Amino acid sequence: MSKVEFIKEVTTGLTPPPAYFPLSVMLNKTGYESIDEVLQRGEHALSPDAFETAANETGALILDTRAPESFAKGFIPNSINIGLDGSFAPWVGTLIPDIKQRMLVVAEYGRGEEVITTLARVGFEYCIGYLKGGFDAWKNAGKETDAIASITPAVSAEKMQKTEVNILDVRKKSEYESEHLIGALNAPLDYIKESMLLIDKNKKYYVHCAGGYRSMIFISILKARGYSNLVDVTGGFKAMKESGLFKTTDYVCPTTML
Repeated sequence: MSKVEFIKEVTTGLTPPPAYFPLSVMLNKTGYESIDEVLQRGEHALSPDAFETAANETGALILDTRAPESFAKGFIPNSINIGLDGSFAPWVGTLIPDIKQRMLVVAEYGRGEEVITTLARVGFEYCIGYLKGGFDAWKNAGKETDAIASITPAVSAEKMQKTEVNILDVRKKSEYESEHLIGALNAPLDYIKESMLLIDKNKKYYVHCAGGYRSMIFISILKARGYSNLVDVTGGFKAMKESGLFKTTDYVCPTTML
């Protein structure tokens, strides 16, 4: 196989709930298999060829758990990024409602088993395996890769001065209402099913969250569904505000909005 044949939707089962809800809702209430059993099934360090074959033949969701900035530079086409070192378990529980969803894992070197253990502890026990050697092994094998465009706050501000720019703020509604960039459209990650309806595939959007973690999740999910005009603003709202290059609404303390 010279290319990854991801014509079929590898995000099968990735139909997000209509709103954020606690992770506890997603736990396997019928009881877990033993961790040893789960790990024995999922602890398969797959070569790039084996990983590619598994993806093609099973339609498993490819979950890339590397840091957002690493993911943006290169990833396996149609991968979903949820970084292990962020709010990993809550977002997995929110965005992958089927605990029996088959998954293939891409992790930082040496952390594949850690990811599988973490998934198992919150009820996701159907991991097929992880990519041996991580993304570097995939790339070195000459396999097909994809990337996400990123832009600094300074460059995005410069572009905004020259032309009209569509800005997506994927933070929670309460965060957006507390303070946001003037002209930004709120498309919360935790309501992604509805947020997708706000986006025109033919238009370019600059996407940000608070610091960069959630925006990469958002972009990766939409990119896997054919949205190719989303650009990540590095550093998120925090970096944009600190740059002093953007106009924001007056800050409203969240407690006053209760």
